[in-house]
Amino acid sequence: MAEKLARSRKMARSNFADHFSCSPFAFAFMPSIHIPIRSIRRAVSDTIRACPVGRLTHLPAQGLRATSNQIRLRAPTIPHHQIHPRPRYFSSIPPRSSRIDTMPKDKVSFNLKTPKGTKDWCGSDALLRDRIFTTIADVFKRHGGTALDTPVFELREILAGKYGEDSKLIYDLQDQGGEICSLRYDLTVPFARWLAMNSDVRSIKRYHIAKVYRRDQPAISKGRMREFYQCDFDIAGAFDPMMPDAEVLRIVSEVFEELGWNGRYTIKLNHRKILDGVFQVCGVPEDKIRPISSAVDKLDKMPWADVRKEMVDDKGLDGAVADRIEGYVMNKGSRELLEKLLQDENLTANASAKAGLEDMALMMEYLDAFGVLDKISFDMSLARGLDYYTGVIYEVVTEGSAPAVQAGDAEAVKPQKSSKKDKKNDDDDRSNDPTLGVGSVAAGGRYDNLVGMFMPKAQIPCVGISFGVDRIFSITKARLEREQKADSFRSSEVDAYVMAFGGKGFTGMLKERMEVSQKLWQAGIKAEFSYKVKPKLPQQFKAAEQGGVPFAVILGEEELKAGKVRIKEMGLPEGHAEKEGVEVELSQLTDELQQRLANKPSASGATLAEQLSGVKISA
Repeated sequence: MAEKLARSRKMARSNFADHFSCSPFAFAFMPSIHIPIRSIRRAVSDTIRACPVGRLTHLPAQGLRATSNQIRLRAPTIPHHQIHPRPRYFSSIPPRSSRIDTMPKDKVSFNLKTPKGTKDWCGSDALLRDRIFTTIADVFKRHGGTALDTPVFELREILAGKYGEDSKLIYDLQDQGGEICSLRYDLTVPFARWLAMNSDVRSIKRYHIAKVYRRDQPAISKGRMREFYQCDFDIAGAFDPMMPDAEVLRIVSEVFEELGWNGRYTIKLNHRKILDGVFQVCGVPEDKIRPISSAVDKLDKMPWADVRKEMVDDKGLDGAVADRIEGYVMNKGSRELLEKLLQDENLTANASAKAGLEDMALMMEYLDAFGVLDKISFDMSLARGLDYYTGVIYEVVTEGSAPAVQAGDAEAVKPQKSSKKDKKNDDDDRSNDPTLGVGSVAAGGRYDNLVGMFMPKAQIPCVGISFGVDRIFSITKARLEREQKADSFRSSEVDAYVMAFGGKGFTGMLKERMEVSQKLWQAGIKAEFSYKVKPKLPQQFKAAEQGGVPFAVILGEEELKAGKVRIKEMGLPEGHAEKEGVEVELSQLTDELQQRLANKPSASGATLAEQLSGVKISA
């Protein structure tokens, strides 16, 4: 009897496996047979292991779940590389050959580089950039800014249709579970989305410092990156005309003054309504206003002849209309240009131009009150390519912003030797291209309709500015190097290096060095010491010099017994009275060191403007 039962069970398992291999869910409809559930699970798992994964891709998820419930099939009995942990995604199971290993078994060589348009930041570069962040953030807070942070990626529909011709520069992400997303192009559109989501917020001064991503042609040394930081300040809310706009430009002035760019930058100013009115007066068709505006915006990089050619040949604009546009967009000035435009009967008869000119007149009154008017250039060629601007627009430029030569200068741009491998590639770095400048270092404007694009009932007027930190860094570093002041920025902010020395039987004084370091840290002084138990004095000095540490706190066995230590300022010339340092009471160490740090501009507590004092800005 026992032998017969065993034979019956074996035959049932065989039939079960046959059914499963040809029709995996046939067994779900088999008549009930009394077979131990452990045997069924073993048969199922063995059969699945032997079955090619491709045979499983047609299994309906609901059928598998139902069957799994009947036989209590547990996931751990099936190898993870053969069965996807979530049954509803069986259709996406990789081929059997694409087994996932955590580490390669064989040695592989890696392409050790950062992606094009990106870079690693460390040492003095990271410290200088951090100072720029701190300087800008302090100004934002001074004007009542509230910090806001948003996701680095947004739903693609949020970003779509907001950037005009620049929309092609957006980085799109692959579908990861049903939501189509893209990396953020700027910080303005995510802010508008946040306002639309938070309808209870009707007014706010917000600042945001974060990375954005653009698939632009990179030029690393000129601060043109694909991954870069922006520092944004925006004022949202319905207020009397031009007051928030004027304060934003006051913020711009304060930032660059505190960055040490005193009087060596220009704020280019225009109004979108004036520009639209000019196009209408000149006869530009309504459907061509935005494309023609984008072409005009290139006048800071290209001569008028090239811009006109683009308008006529590429955009299909009538040549006579382009010539009329030239009479307006080539004008620059200040209040005198505004007065000239106010006397133009054609412009004042245009509703858009008239409204823009009235705003600009009020704006200049407020800028005069804020002490910013002397830094303004009313530039009729400024257009700002982004579609969401509706009012005042502005850019900040300096000498390094413009290219060394214009793109149309045939003599300056000499053809390079031809090469089979040398093909025009938008991914190539253009740091050495003389026709490419750093560009604007800050830009912004008024965008009253952007929030309403997401939620019409939540229409909130906004105005703001965005600082390009990487471009500011690029120009600042170049100026420091020209003036041989680059060494004023160190690889760390350590202010004091605690070291020790002694004669025969020197123990290293590790505990004493740790206690003195702890004393300095407690007083808020940035300090370091060697992790070696018995470090040599020359090695300790070398470590301090390599880090650019301004002061050494030297512990000697005899001095420490007397309750004294020695403070030595690093880098003093021979013959200086304090070349060998000065002894101070251990109890007075922190007070003495803090006083000396306060008197040393290159110490970590100095402002960026103090460290850049005397640096010439001219190119």
